[in-house]
Amino acid sequence: MKRFTILVAALLALMLAAPASAQSAIRATPGFVRVAIETSAGRIVVALDQRHAPETTANFLAYVDDGRLDGTTFYRASRRKGAAAFGFIQGGIAMDARRRLPPLALEPTDRTGLKHLDGTLSMAHGADDDSANGNFSIMVGANPSLDARGSYRGYAAFGKVVAGMDVVRRILALPTGGGRGPMRGQMILQPVRLIRAVRLDGVPKPTGRPKPWMLFAPR
Repeated sequence: MKRFTILVAALLALMLAAPASAQSAIRATPGFVRVAIETSAGRIVVALDQRHAPETTANFLAYVDDGRLDGTTFYRASRRKGAAAFGFIQGGIAMDARRRLPPLALEPTDRTGLKHLDGTLSMAHGADDDSANGNFSIMVGANPSLDARGSYRGYAAFGKVVAGMDVVRRILALPTGGGRGPMRGQMILQPVRLIRAVRLDGVPKPTGRPKPWMLFAPR
């Protein structure tokens, strides 16, 4: 009996000592929706902040629930000059117009109160601030240059990684090259497959829109 009591106490101690990120990944948090992103490099779990960035969260969940991110890649690793272990990785539908939903209006950080900190999830967009669709980034270290300031509207932060930052860091460290403009030298030479993304909280709500990329998918 004494041995059993000691074993139970040890298990409880291990649970309490578990990293906060691991515990966060296990349970739901009010105001957040968790999504598991399965990649060829490992599993990443993100929590989307639907209270502070509702439109951006809804957009990302539409891509998840439709399966529009399944079979895409993490294709970019932007490392900070002089600090290779910091920067961000980018993934999603890239230029695949078959998977694209209507563009998303920007929810800037000076409105949401969210910042581009370590592990922050952010939407990518083009020259038009309101052009985000199915491409997103994950920060490694803080990237305040992506936050809104003055007339610069920045990018939409809308969630955070709660498990799998080791996977994110491995992707950031992969060999890169190619690319043009701001992406010059940042394209991952062997992109990491984004096998599937699935929500862990709530009920999926597919858009019902056509899925033309599925027409020639292997069965």
